[in-house]
This record gives sequence, structure tokens and C-alpha cells, in this order.
Amino acid sequence: MTTSAFRWQRVLLYAVLIMGSLLCLFPFYWLVRSSMMDLAQIFEMPPKWIPEPFVWRNFIEPFEQLPFGRYFLNTLIIVVGTLIGTLLSSTIAAYSFSRMKWVGRDKVFAILLTSMMLPFAVTLIPTFIGWQSLGLINSYAPLIVPAFFGGGVFNIFLLRQFYMTLPRELDEAVFVDGGNHFTIFTRIILPLSRSAVLVIGLFTFLNTWNDFMGPLVYLNDESKFTLAIGLQQFQGMYTAQWGVLMAASLIIVLPAILLFVIFQRYLIEGIALTGIKG
Repeated sequence: MTTSAFRWQRVLLYAVLIMGSLLCLFPFYWLVRSSMMDLAQIFEMPPKWIPEPFVWRNFIEPFEQLPFGRYFLNTLIIVVGTLIGTLLSSTIAAYSFSRMKWVGRDKVFAILLTSMMLPFAVTLIPTFIGWQSLGLINSYAPLIVPAFFGGGVFNIFLLRQFYMTLPRELDEAVFVDGGNHFTIFTRIILPLSRSAVLVIGLFTFLNTWNDFMGPLVYLNDESKFTLAIGLQQFQGMYTAQWGVLMAASLIIVLPAILLFVIFQRYLIEGIALTGIKG
């Protein structure tokens, strides 16, 4: 292949990537644009691409009309609790399935994987009845406590795949020096699996931050509502005020977008590493 042909291929590749990126970013741009407009500007034809004038009050009204600060704090409590439980339990469970030998380990793991085929709707009612019998409805327990019991089958699977890529000689060296599994887990496995653990943490944050069904099912008190439910309430109250609704939506999605931008390199690296070995 000549240098000229290779150069044109790279130009074509970058052009396709740029076009794809613009298509993916357009909905976010439309959200930002609409959040700074009033109702007349949003539906003006032909559409305006830049607000004129900028309606900054759209970002203030959500906090005046609804307790968005309280919703943010409630969501943060659930996210932090779920993150701690997920990272703690999933790393320990994955270590057991990948580095420790015990009777029936592979069979138990296979059974565990089959639970991923169960849709959320199948387990929703039995789970709700269980929490109701414990008297924990309208509390954060159903949203946080399950994270401390495995942290999710997918997270265990993802971490197990990564742990299996680490050399077994590291374990043997620790045992020779008088260490145990706790030493291997804390001194060897966790430091080497930082990228994989970060992937689990980001996925958990995004899923919990955007979770709508869980809080909707288990929470009844408005003072305990999360941002997702608060946004739905706001949409019901102000169906016609699209600018204010877009501003509230932007406030909610912005933390997740910032986290993804900051940790994007580690996210891609962690996903690539966890897929090396089956």
C-alpha cells in the first residue's frame, strides 16, 4: 500500500469517527441548548442553535419548586452505600471463585451465572414481599443492603475473569513467605486489579445514580425520594415548562458525565483487561 493510499484511509477513518461522535453528542448538545431557553425559543422554527437570550433562571427553579437538594443527598446516600457494599462483596466473592479451591466451586459459579438470565420483573414481587415482611419498606435498606451480599453476578463474573489472568506463582510466593489468602487478597490481588475494580465502581455508580424503578417501588415518603423520582415528579408538575425540565435533567446527568470523562481511560483499560482470559 502506498503512502498516499494509507493517508487517505486514515482521513476517511477519522471522518467517520468524527461524524459518529457528533451524532452521539448531538442529544447532549440539544439538552444543554434547551436548558437555557424559554418555551418560545425551544419550539421556534427554524430552530435556534444558540439561546438568545440565555435563560439562566431555568437552573434555579428546580430548587425553588421541589427539594432537589434533599433528593441529591438521598441519592448520594444510596450511591455511597451501594458502592461500598458492591466493591467489598464482589471483590471477595470473585477472589473465592478464582483463587481458592473448594468443593463444588465451579458448579456454584455456573448456577450463579444462570441467575443473570432472570429478568428483574420475575424477582420483583417476591423480593418486595420479603422486604415488606421485614418491615423495611419506605427505607433505604432494600436499595443498599443487597449490595453487601455479592455485589451483583455480573460484577463477580467480571472480576473473576481478571483475577484468573494473574499468575498463580504470586500466590505460591506469598504462601512460602508465611502469608495466607487475606494477605494475597489485600497485598497482591487488589493493587493489581485497580482498573477492574474501578470499572465495577463506575458501572455501579451509573446504575445506582440513574435507578428509577428501585426507589419507586420501595420509597413512599417524599422526603426520601431520589433525583430520578424527583425528576419524574417535576415532569408531571410542569409538563409545559420544557426549559426548566431540561435544566433539571442536565443537573442530574452532569455528575455521571463528569465521572465518565475523568475516568474514561481507566474504564476502557479495565474492560480490555477483564476480557483477556475466559
